[in-house]
Amino acid sequence: MGQHLLSDHTTLRLGGPAPLWYTHTDPAVWDDIVRTAGEHGVCPFTLGGGSNTLADDHGTDRPVIHMTTRGIHFHPAGDGQVEVTVQAGHALADLVAHTVAEGLSGIEYLGGIPGTAGAAPVQNAGAYGQEIGDTLTTVTAHDWTTRRTIRLTATECGFGYRASIFKHHPGRWTILSLTLRLTRSTAAPVQYQHLATTLDVPVGTRPALAEAAAAVLQDRQMRGLLLPDSGQDQRQAGSCFLNPTITTTQADRLRTLKAPLHTIPAGRWRASAGWLLEQSGFQPGAEVAPGVRCSSRRTLTLTAQPGATGSTFQQALDTMATRVRETTGITLNPEPALVQPRRSVALRETTATGCPTMALGA
Repeated sequence: MGQHLLSDHTTLRLGGPAPLWYTHTDPAVWDDIVRTAGEHGVCPFTLGGGSNTLADDHGTDRPVIHMTTRGIHFHPAGDGQVEVTVQAGHALADLVAHTVAEGLSGIEYLGGIPGTAGAAPVQNAGAYGQEIGDTLTTVTAHDWTTRRTIRLTATECGFGYRASIFKHHPGRWTILSLTLRLTRSTAAPVQYQHLATTLDVPVGTRPALAEAAAAVLQDRQMRGLLLPDSGQDQRQAGSCFLNPTITTTQADRLRTLKAPLHTIPAGRWRASAGWLLEQSGFQPGAEVAPGVRCSSRRTLTLTAQPGATGSTFQQALDTMATRVRETTGITLNPEPALVQPRRSVALRETTATGCPTMALGA
């Protein structure tokens, strides 16, 4: 295992030590990790690329499983469809590039999203009208409450907007691999005007796969949606808040202010978290808490600067959500996953998911 700092494995570069560290590289030895990590009596935290993770300054004494498995396998499924199985530790961006190169449509608009393929079902990662849940057929995952490795169908995954059973019951499952069913065709129809503008085509056009994938990266770059390799915005976790679901009354009020709104099923609406933050007084580059600033490109992304800590980053999230709630009456929910410190000694209770919950250390 060895000594590991969470700050070395998260894109925010924040977080203390994780002494119970297990790196999972070879699927053949998963049973060994289950046996040793499971000895500690608590569900582990599964860490992929760390691009959507906020860790505690004091670290954690929870077991941490660092998922680094790699591999993509293509299986013809007939009628121009191909099943693509990918190991959980494989980079999502690389998976997208490989499927585009193979002429397969279904996830071409997910390019540029950081993190691993295994993290994508947790958030039901999506962009430009596509979500991973649209083409996912099965997930292979380990259930720590039953100590069984099982296969879950897309329906059983309970996908919603940036949601799944994996997110609703954090810690219960470790995703090991996923299988998608993709189609040999041109790209899906372009749904967003800014992407259509980048492609110089009308909305609704089905561009060539390679052109669509390249335009996604170009558009994300222009809008500050790519994780930079250097510079003042490098230490970040992407969008910090989900776009909130709002009532019809709230939508009517925001519409008079020319707010961007999106319709969702059941006659409901979703507002833009970035727009709400800006209307509440936050701007790109603004300091929100000590060492924590909005990205120089967009308000919805918080960046860690020298002097930032996990505590000040959480303070910034709280400050932003509080001001939006006071200004607009709308509640924002943070997007980054929290690596909580576990407990000092004893088990206290068992949660509804069956995962032991520990008393936090002082």
